[in-house]
Amino acid sequence: MDKPAKLIIAAQFYPPDRSTTAVYVGRIADALAVDHRVVVVSATPGSSGATPGKPAVVEVGTWNPPRSALVRRAVAMCLLAARMFFSVLRRARPEDLVFCVTTPFTLPYTVLLAAKLRGAATLLVIYDLYPEALEAAGIVQSNSLAVRLIRFANTLMFKRLDGIVVIGRDVPPLIQKYRGVDAGKLHYIPNWALVPIGYREIARASRFRGPDASRFVVGLSGNLGFTHDPATVFEAARLLRDDKDIHFILSGWGVGWKHLNDLFAKDRLENVTLLKPVAEDELVEFLSAADLWIIPYRRNVAGVSIPSRLYNILAVGRPIIVASEVSSEGALVLNEEAIGWVVPPENPAELARVIREASRDRQATKYKGIRAAAVAEKYYEDVALTRYRWVVNSIR
Repeated sequence: MDKPAKLIIAAQFYPPDRSTTAVYVGRIADALAVDHRVVVVSATPGSSGATPGKPAVVEVGTWNPPRSALVRRAVAMCLLAARMFFSVLRRARPEDLVFCVTTPFTLPYTVLLAAKLRGAATLLVIYDLYPEALEAAGIVQSNSLAVRLIRFANTLMFKRLDGIVVIGRDVPPLIQKYRGVDAGKLHYIPNWALVPIGYREIARASRFRGPDASRFVVGLSGNLGFTHDPATVFEAARLLRDDKDIHFILSGWGVGWKHLNDLFAKDRLENVTLLKPVAEDELVEFLSAADLWIIPYRRNVAGVSIPSRLYNILAVGRPIIVASEVSSEGALVLNEEAIGWVVPPENPAELARVIREASRDRQATKYKGIRAAAVAEKYYEDVALTRYRWVVNSIR
């Protein structure tokens, strides 16, 4: 089929922002710019400009209240969505393709409406699914007016999209609950590792392991958002506090990280070390320092939030415990490849039991890690980006 004349990508986060979303969107945009004229509409300060062979970037102003200011953040998301609407409306033409991501969740409705008003084709990449993510986090009730309005908007939007990219196999069943969604428009393209792939021996001399390098180290890192459950990890550490051979290193950011700090301030467990977010150039060393990593979720998040950190952990060759439903993408990968454990969400006792089991058979745990690095080979960047190019071309 004919290629779109121009590809417009609307995203709040874009390089030089260093968030995971920004990195992925930036690399997708660069890959698509090889075959297309790409214009990125970004809300990241300092992102605007044009470089030969790279996407042209148009920056729109934004307001960033603190994460804890939920009402102000909601207003800011609506303002950003409105600005993006007018920016895309000015630039889109019938022969173009408009590509949008679900961050913030208000963005797709206005951006894709602008595209449809101009007659352009549309593609949505779902990183987090709303209102399901808000329900799982306990922010809204499933029968609330807000949820009903979002679901109504989703019904109108999903059936009119020309393509939907999901990064987890657990997402399509949720999307197909909406009336009129064509399964043929759904495309599964997983994320990929952002660090070099290859098994690393456990870095026992690393400063991240602390003074006793012989201990079995369990790690938790990255953004802990509303769909994560760091309290379960802390409670599992409490249950294991008398096992002197097991130690937890916790490092990250987000609302869940604040909760962890509050828990630690009340009960300073000796088997827990809290660290500030690790710099990007230290990430591989940090991930290599632990024997085992945990990705903890709340209940009912299958298909709602995808663990992008999974791929970096696999890349360095470490087994993982995912606390989630067995139908989640992370659980599917671990069970299919035998490279970790899946435990029920919000169950500290079961999490503690599995950690103790892994620590008592370190050789078997290490073999899971070695297999994990081999599995990471399936998640190369070039494979994913080739798939994005194919989807974009097939839509027109």
